[in-house]
Amino acid sequence: MSFSQNRYALLGDMHQEAASGRIVMLRYEMQAEIWVYPGKGGWHFVTLPPEFAARIKAAMAGLARPWGSLGVTAVIGKTRWSTSLFPDKASGSLLLPVKASVRQREGLKAGNIAALTIEVEL
Repeated sequence: MSFSQNRYALLGDMHQEAASGRIVMLRYEMQAEIWVYPGKGGWHFVTLPPEFAARIKAAMAGLARPWGSLGVTAVIGKTRWSTSLFPDKASGSLLLPVKASVRQREGLKAGNIAALTIEVEL
């Protein structure tokens, strides 16, 4: 499945500020289809909606890691893990890799629609 065939639905965009006033948490809830990269390794990804990716990129300007990756926390079902979003030139969006252990724990495979949350701490 290519990123152009990815289906998604943005369910929410919430900004929370901690009581200290210093930490800002951006939380995005969405549903997206898991797809397999056609190269070696069988990497599985979710392509984020472009408008959603634009908001994350703007919020995290100057915080990119090597290869332009952005550190986030992802949640699918009961599984929560620290990961990175990666820029995708072809779609202009961001890609979320979905590890095999997450897919196994949540009973997901390529073609399934996953309900997921992306959290960004600033």
